[in-house]
Amino acid sequence: MRGLLALLLLVFAAPLAAQAPLLTSHLRIHDPWVVADTDSQTYWLFSRNDPAVTGDKRLGIMAYVSRDLAHWEKPRIVFTLPDGTWANEGAWAPEVHRWKGRWHLLATFHNEAAAIQAKAKRPTYRRTTLLAVSDRLDGPFALVRGGDPIAPADAMTLDGTLHIDAAGKPWLVYAHEWMQVGTGTIDAMPLKDDLSAAGLPRQLFRADEADWVVGQKQPEGDIVHVTDGPELFRTAKGTLLMLWSSYGRDGYVQALARSTSGTVTGPWEQLGPLVERDSGHGMLFRAFDGRLMMVVHRPFKRALAKFYEMRDTGDRVEVVREAVELDGEAYPTHGCPMGVQDAGC
Repeated sequence: MRGLLALLLLVFAAPLAAQAPLLTSHLRIHDPWVVADTDSQTYWLFSRNDPAVTGDKRLGIMAYVSRDLAHWEKPRIVFTLPDGTWANEGAWAPEVHRWKGRWHLLATFHNEAAAIQAKAKRPTYRRTTLLAVSDRLDGPFALVRGGDPIAPADAMTLDGTLHIDAAGKPWLVYAHEWMQVGTGTIDAMPLKDDLSAAGLPRQLFRADEADWVVGQKQPEGDIVHVTDGPELFRTAKGTLLMLWSSYGRDGYVQALARSTSGTVTGPWEQLGPLVERDSGHGMLFRAFDGRLMMVVHRPFKRALAKFYEMRDTGDRVEVVREAVELDGEAYPTHGCPMGVQDAGC
């Protein structure tokens, strides 16, 4: 009986492996973003284009596709930065959101030759989130407004995310870069329905408001505090939470904050780390079986996508377990429950 069961598993697994030959542990991913597309029952994992993987040297965004979060199709290019755009590097932290019947891609680009501040401790240049749209999740996404920044052009920003408030109004929430301000902040800016600016940005909180954040000594002699990767989530009871990252005692940290007013403008209170050990820039999504999942990248260098099963407690989210079955326990953060003594245990 066991032999027959094993044979059946092989028969059903073979087509999946042929169609989706890449395992999660094969994917080198920074700033992962997952869209669970209910129409196709597939998961889309977006990241900066890696020419070594796609064979395409253009600056842009690629996407892996999976039916089970463990086996992935070879990536496809969904966006490339057009020639003549002011930016020439980046493609960091891509996010894809459904808004007004279309898919909207946000990603961070920069140009070190485009200086935005004459006198500063370190070079500051245009770095900001750009917007592209498509009628299809697989693109191609077309750049909006010629690549004009959404946030103020004189601010060095990154990791913009789209938040839709309780009244149905869109906001851009992003990190104001420590390179420009020393102590990084998380800011929010109201948007029009076309996702252009509808008002001035406002500061939500500073990195050093979290007691777990460790300042980073710079060659210029100062101590800076990093803000990265904001992503907002409303619990089943209506509490507004924010995932964000900075550096703690053991490297990169995936942390959680909570709005005491239930609105994006806060005030925001810091709830502390969710995952440490050089893990961060995470986001939350619902699996097709209803589970709340979080994906982060770990470690910071040669990063993989790491998945966690989460619990919505009403006033926060908590880690239930590390989903080691999805990545074969590569770089585990919560021990070795599968019994494999990996280097990170």
